Amino acid sequence: MTQENLALNPEPDECPIKQVDVTVPKGDDPTIPVYTFRMWLLGITACVLLAFVNQFFWYRTEPLSIGSISAQIAVVPLGHLMARTITRRVFLKGTRFEFTLNPGPFNIKEHVLITMLANAGAGSVYAGHVLSAVKLFYKKSLGFVPALILMMTTQLLGYGWAGIFRKHLVEPAEMWWPGNLVQVSIFTALHEKEKRPKGGTTRTQFFLIALACSFAYYIFPGYFFQVLSSFSWVCWLSPKSILVNQLGSGLKGLGIGAIGFDWSTISSYLGTPLASPLFATFNIGVGFILVMYVIVPLGYWLNVYKAKNFPIYSSRLFQVNGSSYYIESIINSNFSLDKEAYARRGPLYLSTMFALSYGLGFATLSATLVHVLLFNGRELWKQSKKAFETNKKMDIHTRLMKAYKQVPMWWFLVILVVNIAVILFACAQYKRTLQLPWWGVLLACAIAFLYTLPIGIIAATTNQAPGLNIITEYIIGYAYPGRPVANMCFKVYGYISMIQALTFISDFKLGHYMKIPPRAMFTAQLVGTIISVVVYTLTAWWLIATIDNLCDTSLLPQDSPWTCPSDHVFYDASVIWGLVGPKRMFGNLGIYPAVNWFFLGGAIAPLLVWLAAKAFPKQKWIALIHFPVLLGATAGMPPATAVNYTSWLLVAFFFGFVVYRYRPKWWQRYNYILSGGLDAGTAFVTVLMFFAVQSKDIGIDWWGNNVDGCPLASCPTVKGIVVDGCPVQ
Repeated sequence: MTQENLALNPEPDECPIKQVDVTVPKGDDPTIPVYTFRMWLLGITACVLLAFVNQFFWYRTEPLSIGSISAQIAVVPLGHLMARTITRRVFLKGTRFEFTLNPGPFNIKEHVLITMLANAGAGSVYAGHVLSAVKLFYKKSLGFVPALILMMTTQLLGYGWAGIFRKHLVEPAEMWWPGNLVQVSIFTALHEKEKRPKGGTTRTQFFLIALACSFAYYIFPGYFFQVLSSFSWVCWLSPKSILVNQLGSGLKGLGIGAIGFDWSTISSYLGTPLASPLFATFNIGVGFILVMYVIVPLGYWLNVYKAKNFPIYSSRLFQVNGSSYYIESIINSNFSLDKEAYARRGPLYLSTMFALSYGLGFATLSATLVHVLLFNGRELWKQSKKAFETNKKMDIHTRLMKAYKQVPMWWFLVILVVNIAVILFACAQYKRTLQLPWWGVLLACAIAFLYTLPIGIIAATTNQAPGLNIITEYIIGYAYPGRPVANMCFKVYGYISMIQALTFISDFKLGHYMKIPPRAMFTAQLVGTIISVVVYTLTAWWLIATIDNLCDTSLLPQDSPWTCPSDHVFYDASVIWGLVGPKRMFGNLGIYPAVNWFFLGGAIAPLLVWLAAKAFPKQKWIALIHFPVLLGATAGMPPATAVNYTSWLLVAFFFGFVVYRYRPKWWQRYNYILSGGLDAGTAFVTVLMFFAVQSKDIGIDWWGNNVDGCPLASCPTVKGIVVDGCPVQ
């Protein structure tokens, strides 16, 4: 279907979402080739390289994550080079199998599929944390085959949920997935032939300028002047005061006045602030302020749950005397909790922020269900009925996509059924290793199925996705206590399969905007997922076998880069929920039973907003109060820190409100291009700096590289608690 055909269609071409209407092209040429030799070669190569590099750096003290945008930029000259140099000869001409290695110029649809393949390797496999926890922290055996099955099935299971809900989360124009507009802008800028406006720049030129500036600037916060990553000037007012350090530290405290002047600090946890809708930015801001500047200080300074015995902000596990908890002392020979040893050593304690993060996770989950039911229930019911209608109203992008064969539902269902069968087999065959019973597998799948749609709606409209990690840990911790590996496996199947589903759906929406044949998108995603998992697993297995004392900070040299911070957080969670169990942490036998009330509070909050919106229909701002986003605003803390949020909020407000309102033409033309240029420049220079200087331990020792400059922020404040490096109270 071309634009000429659409001219005869009475349905309007304007999209209901303004950002989409001014960003996404409204034409298409279905004859453009997508299954090309260069697409597969460049895409698979990028997938393998990114998967290896990201897994390699995962274990380091400062993990380096290279996103698909690096490959997205790098393959452009390679694609054009291959189009000019590879033979255009047609092989097996005249037969049904005829093909050519070079169908013509390098096109935008090939580029999108290459980026989708690269994106499969642009991160890590969450189940890799299980491998690290078992082999490196608990020091138990885990064979390569069950590890590979675990990592592969957690990544592929999400295809089932994606197929079931794609009608609701891809086709409706209201499900617009804001983050995809950055990618659309980059693809368009790199391929369109645009005339330079008088006195200005083309979007391609602007992208290259942003990339170059980002590349050149990041050398300072990344190497020469690292204090720019967390500029905590408040600590300078009284550097020997624990209170001032706690208030001002952007990394270990409340982050009052702290700001980061580098793009990685700004975008690392909440994503690009330039793609955040304004109402989502306000909800995140309100949630962050309430948590960090009201609830956490009150809980700490009122000494709730002996909070002053510990740092105000930490993800570590403590004894009541403020010392770190020695976990190995409470594990018996059956790899479960030694109850007598636990009774002798005493209960686990958490920092104020860590304990609160779990409560907010409870509230976010109940708020998500209630909010979607109240505010989106009627639309969901209508969309479900429309899925079976033949003559339904569609926006221009959905109409254009009707020119292509859709992916049959049975493709998704086959992957779903096969994966569940393989998981059940693995849990039965490797019962002593994985610990997860068959009913745990089915329960995890049920949780993922239940939450994929409501969380998908939130992600598709706000660019934020509440996680299921806490509720999955909570449920299996009560149902099957004392088994840490079972808890971790249940979490990855219940939580990550949903995250993977949303990733696949987001990619489908990107393909929807770029008019990529759905079957080509499906094939590229599936191939990229399988290849990347194999590379991730082999790389992790190799590093574990070759690096002595990997992740063991008690045995590693003080300056070792292999300290695995993210794996430590995952391991600590497995201790809290799997080994010790929620009953001993949050039940009547535990220290934190009141945290369970957050479930009720989260369910009531959206109801109050809904009632207020009905009572005062003229006050449109009431309906914009989005409690799943507001309550889940600080879900990334820890490991995210206050400076990540303060910096993100300032940039998001500036571009989402000031620029969008007062320079709308500039915003429309350059906003998403700027975001992509900053991402690409930062990614390229980070890789370059690592191999040039950081891998060789070449550093500069001066006060400008004393990041944060608030050494006392992690000190306890109660009398009698003695910690190295902290003044005696």
